[in-house]
Parts: sequence; C-alpha cells; structure tokens
Amino acid sequence: MKTIHCNHLNEISNSAELILDLCRGIDVWVFKGEMGAGKTTLIKAISAVLEVNDPVSSPTFSIVNEYATKDAGMIYHFDFYRVEDPMEAVEIGVEEYFDSGHYCFVEWAEKIPSFLPDEFALIEIEKGEKEMREISVKIIHQ
Repeated sequence: MKTIHCNHLNEISNSAELILDLCRGIDVWVFKGEMGAGKTTLIKAISAVLEVNDPVSSPTFSIVNEYATKDAGMIYHFDFYRVEDPMEAVEIGVEEYFDSGHYCFVEWAEKIPSFLPDEFALIEIEKGEKEMREISVKIIHQ
C-alpha cells in the first residue's frame, strides 16, 4: 500500500501520475471516500494525464460516462451512489464493462460489491483537517 498526503484539495491532481504508475496493468479502479472527499476531482486529474479531451464529470444520474483517450483506449467512469438494487448494475452491463480491458473508474462500489472483479485497485481518499487529504492506493486480490 502507498499513501499520498495532500495538504490541500487542490493538490489531489498532483498525485494523478503517481497513482497511474502504481495501478498500471489493473483495469478496474475503485475510488472510495465520503461525499466531497475528492473522488471525482482525482478521476478528472487521472483522465487529463490519459489525455481525455472531453469534459469529465460525475455520472451520478447516468451511472456511467464514457471517455475516449488519445492512446489508452476508452475510460468508463461509474457512479453507483443512486443505485438501490445491485441488479441495476447488471442491467447496464457492468460485467461487460469490467471485462472490456479498458479502464473502469468506479465511485460508490460498495453498492455493487458482488460484481467487482477478483483484482482491482482500491484508491481511498480520507478527509483530514481543513482541506487536507490522505490517499491510500492498494491492489486488492479477492
């Protein structure tokens, strides 16, 4: 596990390249943290490093947004916050997305735990005092 300390919310984007290096070779990345911790901010920063040209935003209502990158193929960005029944994830084809070989960035994965693959990157963001953030990155093998 690697822990990154950010003294201010604005510093989250500085950790994007390091997180990409730590999670290289892993397709599904789970971003965990309370509301407002900076999950979407970090996903935007990682997407910028991967050269996504389209605006990146949280797919809270659509559940999944798709972004094309210059060289890394597609990125699928999920937000399961509003999912009440995990079967809703099946209806959108979450298993096919996770098996696609493309990056899948997942917010609120705790709503669909049985659909996560055997291996994924877990990126936890914890709020500290004021604007401080602590980002923990580890690879999970279930």
